[in-house]
Amino acid sequence: MPQPMSVARSAIYVVCSALLFLTQGLGMNLALANLTQLQGSLSATSIEAAWLSAAYMAPNVSLSIALVKIRAQYGLRRFAEIGIVGFVIVSLLNVFVSDLQSAIVVRFISGIAAAPMSTLGFLYMLEAFPPARKLTVGLALALTCTTISAPITRLISPTLIEYGQWHGLYTLEMALALMALPIIYLLPLTPVPHAKVIQRTDILSYLLVALGFGCIAIVLTMGRLYWWFEAPWLGMLLAVAIVALTTVVLIELNRELPLIDVRWIASKEILHFTAVLLVFRLVASEQSAIAANFYQLLGLQFEQVATLYWIILGASIAGGILCAALMKPDHAEFVHVLALGLLATGAYMDSQATNLTRPEQMYLSQAMIAAGTALFLPPAMASGFKAALMKGPSYILSFIVIFLFTQSIGGLIGTAAFGSFITLREKFHSNMLAEQIVMSNPLIAQRISQLAAAYGRVIGDRALLNGEGVALLGQQVTREANILAYNDAFLLASVIALCALAGLLVHILYKRLAARMAPSAAAFSN
Repeated sequence: MPQPMSVARSAIYVVCSALLFLTQGLGMNLALANLTQLQGSLSATSIEAAWLSAAYMAPNVSLSIALVKIRAQYGLRRFAEIGIVGFVIVSLLNVFVSDLQSAIVVRFISGIAAAPMSTLGFLYMLEAFPPARKLTVGLALALTCTTISAPITRLISPTLIEYGQWHGLYTLEMALALMALPIIYLLPLTPVPHAKVIQRTDILSYLLVALGFGCIAIVLTMGRLYWWFEAPWLGMLLAVAIVALTTVVLIELNRELPLIDVRWIASKEILHFTAVLLVFRLVASEQSAIAANFYQLLGLQFEQVATLYWIILGASIAGGILCAALMKPDHAEFVHVLALGLLATGAYMDSQATNLTRPEQMYLSQAMIAAGTALFLPPAMASGFKAALMKGPSYILSFIVIFLFTQSIGGLIGTAAFGSFITLREKFHSNMLAEQIVMSNPLIAQRISQLAAAYGRVIGDRALLNGEGVALLGQQVTREANILAYNDAFLLASVIALCALAGLLVHILYKRLAARMAPSAAAFSN
């Protein structure tokens, strides 16, 4: 039985876990948050640069499934050593990136190498706590660490971009990877018994899952850029994903020791759990998929949004600490009610934005969303993990499949859904506003004249001058249409959170009524 760890040693493991999470998170987010700035150095268009994100996510969304069995068969020590060395080597490859093609190849390899890092982050965080607190405090702090890399990326990116574009960004990743390297050797994890658990059919099933999840990741990342019905290859990838995943289901249903227990995943309770996680991930995408792009639409510079990201970072940490304090079975529903309330309120407050909105008006709302995101996931994951453990250790892998699908694929679904929704609503609002732009309206004519006056000294032709005024007014109409579309997206996120909250309250009420009726029914039967 392992000896209790001292407070000082536990603190060291917590810090090392945070470093591992930060190393992995920055590697994932640095390119994603700076696609616009990287286009010039990589000689790429905006759509071509988006392939950097697709290349990273394609292998990353499924690799943790294979790592569970690899870790069980070959041991934690070997897994950790190979995982960290592989990540360091891939980080060094970023030095040799010179164009878009080489960047895509390196990002694909980075997606593979980063998967063990997030697993190691979880293991080091859980190692710091006694068994009774691993699925409470340990899990809450680990999941909090997964959320802090996004705001930190936004805070440090401008300086790194100025330092050296792509190489400036990933020099930091390389430095963090080298800092993480000695952790694995100086602070070993508690060894666990390992045995031969990998079967040949497991390899086939995993390859099919990886193919299916990878194709879905590419479709969700690139679909709204090429547009869903305009690029035939999107449909082909989706068809390949459906065939691959259907084949996995048929294979696993006919195995004595399946890699993934499809029957358990398809049970009523687990489908409900999956839907809850998926809805949460969709709402939580508000901060990354809507708010961040809204600031870019307004043309805000780094200096104007830096304080906002500091507030988001602080709120995420505060929410994680509060969740760790409340992580008890009888508090789980209360935590979820609080989290959904914060998410719904924050998103609704953001839906009132105008072209005069600045980060100062979003400090409170974005802090609420960050805290709600940090509060929701740990209790949900803990309950799902316990449900898997009650069925047996072999069900842990099936639970990881659910978690990966709802969080990795779910995050991509949120980004794709909100991005497409904003595009459609922008077209709708543009048409509605354009119908009101008629020269017979004296207010419109006056506005065009005011806008054209800026060119009055350089353009003498009255018709050309009037045309410039119309063009400037068109730009303003497009901007206002985009702002209205983002407001609709904020409101949609709020409505989804409110519906989830209403469903949760009904579920809680039903459980309490059932609990009160049970003794009465038992007494009546006696």
